[in-house]
Amino acid sequence: MMRIALKSVFFGLVVLGLAYLLVSQAQTTLASPLYQLTPFPTPTPGPDGRIIYIVQPNDTLLRISLIAGVSVDELRGLNNLTGDNIVAGQELLLGLGGPFQATPTPGPSPTPTAILPTPSPEPGTGNLCVLLFDDRNGDAIRQEEEPSVPGGAINVSNRSGSVAKTATTRDGSEPECFQQLGEGEYTVTVALPEGYNPTTVTNFVLALKAGDETFLNFGAQMNTETAVEAPAPAGGGKSPLLGIIGGVFLLAGIGLAVFAGRLLKG
Repeated sequence: MMRIALKSVFFGLVVLGLAYLLVSQAQTTLASPLYQLTPFPTPTPGPDGRIIYIVQPNDTLLRISLIAGVSVDELRGLNNLTGDNIVAGQELLLGLGGPFQATPTPGPSPTPTAILPTPSPEPGTGNLCVLLFDDRNGDAIRQEEEPSVPGGAINVSNRSGSVAKTATTRDGSEPECFQQLGEGEYTVTVALPEGYNPTTVTNFVLALKAGDETFLNFGAQMNTETAVEAPAPAGGGKSPLLGIIGGVFLLAGIGLAVFAGRLLKG
Protein backbone atom coordinates (compact mmCIF):
# COMPACT_ATOMS: atom_id res chain seq x y z
CA MET A 1 0.00 0.00 0.00
CA MET A 2 2.83 2.28 0.80
CA ARG A 3 4.41 1.79 -2.64
CA ILE A 4 1.14 2.47 -4.47
CA ALA A 5 0.71 5.70 -2.58
CA LEU A 6 4.21 6.89 -3.45
CA LYS A 7 3.70 6.13 -7.12
CA SER A 8 0.47 8.12 -7.17
CA VAL A 9 2.16 11.10 -5.56
CA PHE A 10 5.06 10.97 -8.01
CA PHE A 11 2.72 10.74 -11.01
CA GLY A 12 0.73 13.67 -9.70
CA LEU A 13 3.89 15.80 -9.38
CA VAL A 14 4.92 14.96 -12.94
CA VAL A 15 1.52 15.97 -14.25
CA LEU A 16 1.64 19.24 -12.29
CA GLY A 17 5.11 19.96 -13.69
CA LEU A 18 4.03 19.41 -17.26
CA ALA A 19 0.96 21.56 -16.74
CA TYR A 20 3.12 24.31 -15.31
CA LEU A 21 5.47 24.17 -18.29
CA LEU A 22 2.56 24.37 -20.80
CA VAL A 23 1.00 27.32 -19.02
CA SER A 24 4.34 29.17 -18.90
CA GLN A 25 4.99 28.56 -22.58
CA ALA A 26 1.51 29.86 -23.50
CA GLN A 27 2.04 33.02 -21.46
CA THR A 28 5.44 33.62 -23.05
CA THR A 29 3.94 33.19 -26.53
CA LEU A 30 1.10 35.60 -25.83
CA ALA A 31 3.44 38.22 -24.35
CA SER A 32 5.86 38.28 -27.38
CA PRO A 33 4.98 41.05 -29.95
CA LEU A 34 4.17 39.97 -33.50
CA TYR A 35 6.52 41.09 -36.35
CA GLN A 36 4.92 44.07 -38.17
CA LEU A 37 5.90 45.02 -41.76
CA THR A 38 6.54 48.67 -42.57
CA PRO A 39 3.61 50.07 -44.63
CA PHE A 40 4.41 50.09 -48.37
CA PRO A 41 3.43 53.42 -50.00
CA THR A 42 1.91 52.91 -53.40
CA PRO A 43 4.26 54.64 -55.93
CA THR A 44 2.73 56.87 -58.60
CA PRO A 45 4.26 57.24 -62.10
CA GLY A 46 5.88 60.63 -62.59
CA PRO A 47 5.41 62.95 -65.59
CA ASP A 48 8.14 61.03 -67.41
CA GLY A 49 6.45 57.67 -66.72
CA ARG A 50 9.05 56.41 -64.18
CA ILE A 51 7.78 54.60 -61.02
CA ILE A 52 10.00 55.69 -58.12
CA TYR A 53 9.97 54.14 -54.62
CA ILE A 54 11.54 55.90 -51.63
CA VAL A 55 13.36 53.41 -49.38
CA GLN A 56 11.87 53.29 -45.85
CA PRO A 57 13.73 52.38 -42.62
CA ASN A 58 14.36 48.62 -42.24
CA ASP A 59 13.61 48.08 -45.95
CA THR A 60 15.56 45.42 -47.86
CA LEU A 61 15.73 44.63 -51.54
CA LEU A 62 13.98 41.32 -50.84
CA ARG A 63 11.10 43.01 -49.02
CA ILE A 64 10.68 45.61 -51.76
CA SER A 65 10.88 42.87 -54.38
CA LEU A 66 8.15 40.80 -52.69
CA ILE A 67 5.80 43.72 -52.11
CA ALA A 68 6.34 45.51 -55.47
CA GLY A 69 6.31 42.34 -57.53
CA VAL A 70 9.73 43.08 -59.06
CA SER A 71 12.55 40.55 -58.85
CA VAL A 72 15.72 41.40 -56.94
CA ASP A 73 17.82 41.02 -60.11
CA GLU A 74 15.51 43.39 -61.98
CA LEU A 75 15.77 45.92 -59.13
CA ARG A 76 19.56 45.71 -59.32
CA GLY A 77 19.55 46.15 -63.12
CA LEU A 78 17.12 49.11 -63.08
CA ASN A 79 19.15 50.94 -60.42
CA ASN A 80 22.71 49.87 -61.36
CA LEU A 81 23.21 48.12 -57.99
CA THR A 82 26.09 45.72 -57.53
CA GLY A 83 24.91 44.49 -54.09
CA ASP A 84 21.93 44.52 -51.77
CA ASN A 85 22.88 47.59 -49.73
CA ILE A 86 20.23 50.33 -49.72
CA VAL A 87 19.66 53.22 -47.33
CA ALA A 88 16.53 55.00 -46.12
CA GLY A 89 15.52 57.88 -48.39
CA GLN A 90 17.17 56.35 -51.47
CA GLU A 91 15.13 56.47 -54.68
CA LEU A 92 14.66 53.15 -56.43
CA LEU A 93 13.28 52.78 -59.95
CA LEU A 94 10.63 50.06 -59.99
CA GLY A 95 9.76 50.36 -63.70
CA LEU A 96 8.01 52.51 -66.25
CA GLY A 97 4.31 53.23 -66.44
CA GLY A 98 1.97 55.68 -68.13
CA PRO A 99 2.64 59.36 -67.30
CA PHE A 100 0.47 61.00 -64.70
CA GLN A 101 -2.58 62.53 -66.32
CA ALA A 102 -3.87 65.62 -64.58
CA THR A 103 -7.53 66.39 -65.04
CA PRO A 104 -7.71 69.85 -66.61
CA THR A 105 -9.93 72.39 -64.91
CA PRO A 106 -12.21 74.05 -67.45
CA GLY A 107 -11.67 77.80 -67.62
CA PRO A 108 -13.71 80.60 -69.07
CA SER A 109 -14.50 80.36 -72.75
CA PRO A 110 -12.26 82.66 -74.81
CA THR A 111 -13.91 85.59 -76.48
CA PRO A 112 -13.53 85.27 -80.26
CA THR A 113 -11.46 88.05 -81.83
CA ALA A 114 -13.09 89.86 -84.69
CA ILE A 115 -11.33 89.22 -88.00
CA LEU A 116 -10.28 92.51 -89.55
CA PRO A 117 -10.31 92.85 -93.34
CA THR A 118 -6.91 92.56 -94.95
CA PRO A 119 -5.97 95.87 -96.59
CA SER A 120 -5.32 95.70 -100.31
CA PRO A 121 -1.63 96.33 -101.06
CA GLU A 122 -0.93 99.53 -102.90
CA PRO A 123 0.80 99.13 -106.28
CA GLY A 124 4.50 99.93 -106.21
CA THR A 125 6.57 101.99 -108.61
CA GLY A 126 9.77 101.57 -110.60
CA ASN A 127 12.18 103.65 -112.70
CA LEU A 128 12.89 103.41 -116.44
CA CYS A 129 15.95 104.98 -118.13
CA VAL A 130 16.36 105.17 -121.93
CA LEU A 131 19.51 106.01 -123.94
CA LEU A 132 19.76 106.64 -127.71
CA PHE A 133 23.46 106.12 -128.44
CA ASP A 134 25.64 106.80 -131.49
CA ASP A 135 26.43 103.26 -132.67
CA ARG A 136 29.62 104.21 -134.52
CA ASN A 137 30.80 100.65 -135.23
CA GLY A 138 27.28 99.40 -136.02
CA ASP A 139 27.42 96.38 -133.67
CA ALA A 140 24.16 97.34 -131.88
CA ILE A 141 26.04 97.24 -128.54
CA ARG A 142 26.74 100.42 -126.69
CA GLN A 143 30.40 101.00 -125.76
CA GLU A 144 31.56 103.51 -123.17
CA GLU A 145 33.02 105.86 -125.74
CA GLU A 146 29.77 106.01 -127.76
CA PRO A 147 27.81 109.12 -126.67
CA SER A 148 24.09 109.73 -126.89
CA VAL A 149 22.50 111.12 -130.06
CA PRO A 150 20.91 114.52 -129.49
CA GLY A 151 17.59 115.52 -131.03
CA GLY A 152 15.87 112.12 -130.81
CA ALA A 153 12.40 111.66 -129.31
CA ILE A 154 11.44 109.08 -126.64
CA ASN A 155 7.87 108.06 -125.88
CA VAL A 156 6.80 105.86 -122.94
CA SER A 157 3.17 104.71 -122.58
CA ASN A 158 1.22 101.94 -120.90
CA ARG A 159 -1.46 99.72 -122.35
CA SER A 160 -4.37 101.49 -120.63
CA GLY A 161 -3.23 104.90 -121.88
CA SER A 162 -3.06 106.40 -118.39
CA VAL A 163 0.69 107.02 -118.81
CA ALA A 164 2.14 108.89 -121.82
CA LYS A 165 5.53 110.49 -121.23
CA THR A 166 7.95 111.99 -123.77
CA ALA A 167 11.51 113.31 -123.67
CA THR A 168 14.10 114.66 -126.13
CA THR A 169 17.57 113.14 -126.15
CA ARG A 170 20.51 115.37 -125.37
CA ASP A 171 24.19 115.31 -126.20
CA GLY A 172 26.31 113.48 -123.64
CA SER A 173 26.32 110.02 -122.09
CA GLU A 174 23.46 110.14 -119.55
CA PRO A 175 20.14 108.43 -120.33
CA GLU A 176 16.71 110.02 -120.06
CA CYS A 177 15.01 108.62 -116.93
CA PHE A 178 11.31 108.37 -116.11
CA GLN A 179 10.87 108.16 -112.34
CA GLN A 180 8.17 106.43 -110.25
CA LEU A 181 6.25 104.68 -112.97
CA GLY A 182 3.51 102.40 -111.66
CA GLU A 183 4.18 98.71 -112.16
CA GLY A 184 2.72 97.33 -115.36
CA GLU A 185 3.42 96.84 -119.08
CA TYR A 186 4.96 99.72 -121.02
CA THR A 187 5.77 100.39 -124.66
CA VAL A 188 8.95 102.40 -125.31
CA THR A 189 9.43 104.02 -128.73
CA VAL A 190 12.27 106.20 -130.05
CA ALA A 191 12.25 108.49 -133.09
CA LEU A 192 15.66 109.17 -134.67
CA PRO A 193 16.82 112.64 -135.68
CA GLU A 194 17.30 113.39 -139.39
CA GLY A 195 20.40 111.86 -140.93
CA TYR A 196 20.48 108.72 -138.70
CA ASN A 197 19.59 105.11 -139.39
CA PRO A 198 18.63 102.64 -136.60
CA THR A 199 21.01 99.79 -135.68
CA THR A 200 18.58 98.30 -133.14
CA VAL A 201 14.82 98.05 -132.83
CA THR A 202 13.09 101.37 -132.17
CA ASN A 203 10.13 99.88 -130.31
CA PHE A 204 10.20 97.69 -127.19
CA VAL A 205 7.55 96.32 -124.76
CA LEU A 206 8.58 95.58 -121.17
CA ALA A 207 6.89 94.60 -117.87
CA LEU A 208 7.98 96.96 -115.09
CA LYS A 209 7.72 95.63 -111.54
CA ALA A 210 7.71 97.50 -108.25
CA GLY A 211 11.25 98.38 -107.18
CA ASP A 212 12.74 97.79 -110.65
CA GLU A 213 15.24 100.19 -112.23
CA THR A 214 15.40 99.21 -115.90
CA PHE A 215 17.81 100.58 -118.53
CA LEU A 216 17.10 100.39 -122.28
CA ASN A 217 19.63 101.23 -125.01
CA PHE A 218 18.65 102.08 -128.60
CA GLY A 219 21.34 102.45 -131.29
CA ALA A 220 21.53 104.78 -134.28
CA GLN A 221 24.24 105.47 -136.86
CA MET A 222 24.77 108.50 -139.08
CA ASN A 223 23.61 108.00 -142.68
CA THR A 224 26.75 107.70 -144.92
CA GLU A 225 24.73 108.75 -147.99
CA THR A 226 24.11 112.24 -146.63
CA ALA A 227 25.37 114.75 -149.22
CA VAL A 228 28.45 116.72 -148.24
CA GLU A 229 28.55 120.28 -149.62
CA ALA A 230 31.68 121.16 -151.75
CA PRO A 231 33.75 124.13 -150.50
CA ALA A 232 33.20 127.45 -152.31
CA PRO A 233 35.93 128.33 -154.91
CA ALA A 234 38.67 130.75 -153.82
CA GLY A 235 38.25 134.38 -154.91
CA GLY A 236 34.52 134.15 -154.97
CA GLY A 237 32.65 137.18 -156.40
CA LYS A 238 34.62 137.55 -159.70
CA SER A 239 32.72 137.53 -162.98
CA PRO A 240 33.22 134.49 -165.31
CA LEU A 241 33.45 136.92 -168.25
CA LEU A 242 36.81 138.19 -167.07
CA GLY A 243 38.12 134.67 -167.06
CA ILE A 244 37.05 134.15 -170.69
CA ILE A 245 38.69 137.38 -171.82
CA GLY A 246 41.91 136.48 -170.07
CA GLY A 247 41.93 133.11 -171.80
CA VAL A 248 41.52 134.77 -175.22
CA PHE A 249 44.47 137.09 -174.57
CA LEU A 250 46.55 134.17 -173.41
CA LEU A 251 45.86 132.22 -176.62
CA ALA A 252 46.61 135.31 -178.77
CA GLY A 253 49.95 135.75 -177.03
CA ILE A 254 50.87 132.13 -177.67
CA GLY A 255 49.91 132.51 -181.37
CA LEU A 256 52.07 135.64 -181.81
CA ALA A 257 55.03 133.91 -180.20
CA VAL A 258 54.75 130.97 -182.61
CA PHE A 259 54.47 133.32 -185.67
CA ALA A 260 57.48 135.35 -184.57
CA GLY A 261 59.56 132.23 -184.18
CA ARG A 262 58.82 131.13 -187.78
CA LEU A 263 59.83 134.54 -189.14
CA LEU A 264 63.18 134.38 -187.37
CA LYS A 265 63.90 130.95 -188.80
CA GLY A 266 63.03 132.12 -192.30
